[in-house]
Amino acid sequence: MSSKATYSQAELDYLRLLGKEYPTEQSAATEIINLNAILNLPKATEHFLSDVHGEYEAFVHVMNSASGAIREKIDDLFIDQLSLEERETLATIIYYPEAKMAELLEDVVEDETEFYHETLHHLIELTHVITSKYTRSKVRKALPPEYAYVIDELINIDFELHNKKEYYDNILNTIIEIGKAQDFIVAVCGVIKRLIVDRLHLVGDVFDRGPRADIVMDKLMAHHSLDIQFGNHDVVWIGAAAGSPICIATVLSNSILYNNLPVLEIGYGISLRPLSLFANEFYSMTDLSCFKTRIMDDEEKRHTKNRDLLLTARMSKAITMILFKLMGQVVKRNPDFDMMDRASLEHVNYEDRSIEIDGVVYPLKDCDFPTVDPADPYTLTPEEQEMMDALVKAFRGSEKLQKHARFLLDKGSIYKCYNGNLLVHGGVPMNADGTFKVFTYDGVEYSGKALLDYCDRKLREGFFASENDPRRQRGQDFLWFLWCGKWAPTFAREKITTFERRFIADESTWTEARDPYYQITQTAEGCKIILHEFGLDSEFSHIINGHTPVKTTRGETPIRGEGKLFLIDGGFSRAYQKTTGIAGYSLIFNSHGMRISELEPFLGFEDAVQENKDIIPETVLMQPSDHRIKIYETDIGLKLRKNIEMLTRLMDVYRTGILPEHPDKLD
Repeated sequence: MSSKATYSQAELDYLRLLGKEYPTEQSAATEIINLNAILNLPKATEHFLSDVHGEYEAFVHVMNSASGAIREKIDDLFIDQLSLEERETLATIIYYPEAKMAELLEDVVEDETEFYHETLHHLIELTHVITSKYTRSKVRKALPPEYAYVIDELINIDFELHNKKEYYDNILNTIIEIGKAQDFIVAVCGVIKRLIVDRLHLVGDVFDRGPRADIVMDKLMAHHSLDIQFGNHDVVWIGAAAGSPICIATVLSNSILYNNLPVLEIGYGISLRPLSLFANEFYSMTDLSCFKTRIMDDEEKRHTKNRDLLLTARMSKAITMILFKLMGQVVKRNPDFDMMDRASLEHVNYEDRSIEIDGVVYPLKDCDFPTVDPADPYTLTPEEQEMMDALVKAFRGSEKLQKHARFLLDKGSIYKCYNGNLLVHGGVPMNADGTFKVFTYDGVEYSGKALLDYCDRKLREGFFASENDPRRQRGQDFLWFLWCGKWAPTFAREKITTFERRFIADESTWTEARDPYYQITQTAEGCKIILHEFGLDSEFSHIINGHTPVKTTRGETPIRGEGKLFLIDGGFSRAYQKTTGIAGYSLIFNSHGMRISELEPFLGFEDAVQENKDIIPETVLMQPSDHRIKIYETDIGLKLRKNIEMLTRLMDVYRTGILPEHPDKLD
C-alpha cells in the first residue's frame, strides 16, 4: 500500500537523522505508543516563588515542604492512621531527615527497629502516591543510584499478589538489620522532595536584603528543573560579576546598608579591605548620620559593636558617593536612558547646603562630600579609581560569583511563557491609556514583547561580549539601567530616589511613581491586552509577577485583574515583613488547578526540627480546573505531539521504502 504523503528534501534529511535513534518501523511505533501514554498522564506540579532576597533558611524550608504540598499529601493519606503530632513528625523527617532522626533517636524513640519499620512503611506509601502520575522511566531516573532498584521494587509492589506482603517486609527488615535504615530513609525523603514538584519557577530577585543569597544560588544549581525570571536585584549582581563599576558600587551600597557583608566576604570571597581603608582615610571625619546600617535581627543588634557600625557607616558613605558619581557618568553617556534627573551632584549648592530638584530647592541633611569636586562632580579621584579597580578585579575574580552569574544567565530570562502563563518579575512598561510604552535605542523603537526581548539581548552582551567590543560597555550600562532605569521592565518605576532618601528630609521627594502597568492590570481586560502581546489568549492564561510586596496589613491582595494576575511577592525577606504582615506567597499549579497560598514567617531551622514548626500555607485563592489537566494540554505535550507526528512520518517512509530500515543499528 503506497503512501499519499510527499516529502521535501529537507524533511527527508531530518527523518534520516531521526532514523539514527529509531532505525526500524517497530522502534518508531514503540516510541509513539510510549509518548501517547505519557500524553494522558496528569500534568506535573509547578511551584512558583519570587523575591527570596537571600533568606536561605526560609527558602530551603519552602523548597523542602513544596509550600505545604508534602504536608497536604501526608494529611490526605494518613489522616485516619496517624495523629496530628505523628503527621507533623513525619513531615519534619522528610524535610530534614538527618537532623530530625538524630533528635528522635536520642530523646524519643524507645524501639529503633519499630521506628525504622514504621517510618519506612509510611515513606514508601507516600512515595507510591507521589510517583503515581509519572512514568516508571521518569521515576527511575530520579532515584538515587545506590538504592534505585530497591526503591523501585518497594513503590511498585502489588500486595494483592501472592507472597508480595512477605517480600515487602523482608526488604524492609533487611535494610534495618544491615544498618542502612537511616541512609535509606534519607534517600527516600530525597525522592519525595524531588518528585513532589516537577518544575520550579523563581520569578526574580534571589539577591540582596537577606543574609546569604549565595546559599540560595547553590540550592538552585542543585535543582532538577527550574527557570528564573530576572529581577532588578539579579541583573545588578550579574553586572557586578561582569565587572561593571556602577553595578559593583550598587551591590556594595545595598549590601552594606542591609548589613549583608557575609554574602560578599564569606559567600564570594570578596575582600572589602580596599573599601574599608579608603573609607577610614577619607570619611572618618564626616557626618555619617545618613548612612546607618540597617540590622534586622535583634540578636545581631545586641552583638554588633559600635566600632563596627562606625566603620560600615564610613564604608557606606564612601561607596555611595562613588555610586552617585558613576550614575552621572552613565546617564550622560546614555541619553536614550532619559535619566538626566539622576545626575544629582551637579545640582548641589554647597554654600547653603541645598539642592534644586524640578525647580524646588530642598535643604540637605548632609553635603559633607570630601571626594567630590563641585567643578567636576562625576570624576573619580585617583584614590577612588584605584580602589574601584581593585574591587572590579575582586568581583571578576570570584570563581563562585562567576559560576552563579553564568547559571543565572543560563536558566534566566527577562520573561517566560510557560503552560499558558506569562512570568515576569516587574512588568511590561505601559502608558495610562493601555498602550505599550515606546523606548528608542540606537534609533530603533521597541515596545511590549519586542522591548523585553531587546533588554534580554543587551544584558547578555554586558556579560559575554569581549573586552574590546563596544557592546560590552553598553551592555553593562544596560544591566544597571535594568536595576533602576526609568520605566525599565525589571524596575517598573519612573525613577530611583536613592539620593533623595539619603539626603533630603522631605519625604515627598522619595516618591517613585509606579508604571501604569500596575493600574492597567487591575482589570481582566488590561491583563488580556498584555497576554495577547505574548501570544497567550487562552481563558486559562495568567500573568505571574513578583517585585512589589503585597501589603496585607493595608488590605492588599495578591490577586489582581479579576484573577488574571497573581502577585506573589508577599515579603519573603524579613526586611519587608513589618509592612507586608506575612512572609510571602507561593503558587502551586498542578493537574487540579492553581492555588496561591500565604506563607507564615519562618522561625528558623532549630524550631523546625525540634518543635516541628512548619510554614503552614493558608490558601488565598483556589482556581480549580473543570477537569484533570493532562500532559497533552501543556507545553511539554505540544512538543510530544510534534515528536509523534515526525515519528509517524518516519514509520511511513519506512513502510513505503522511501528510506530503508536499519535493524542492525538497534541496541
